[in-house]
Amino acid sequence: MALTQIDHVEGTTADCIDECFTCAQACEWCADECAGEGEEMAECLRLCRDVADLTTLHARFMARDSNYSSKFAEVTAGACEECAEECERHDAEHCQVCADVLRECAETCREMASA
Repeated sequence: MALTQIDHVEGTTADCIDECFTCAQACEWCADECAGEGEEMAECLRLCRDVADLTTLHARFMARDSNYSSKFAEVTAGACEECAEECERHDAEHCQVCADVLRECAETCREMASA
């Protein structure tokens, strides 16, 4: 059964779950690429790994309709924004792509937090 077929997952929640999983994938890719690029990429790598974990956890909270989802959405949005700022500092394609995905995820998480 697709997640979109589960009754309580629709609209903003479904969009946010999708954005969180997309963000986690982009962050894992960026972190993996940063790992081979030296010490100057250490902060980007660390933040990307943190966000990958946060976004997948947030998606899981939303999927089970947790009472903590909206509060966790704020934390996730903030982490996405911080990571996007770090990624934007680097010229690497993976960082630029990741920053764009992070900004989109932060926006949907903010929408979840205010829903």
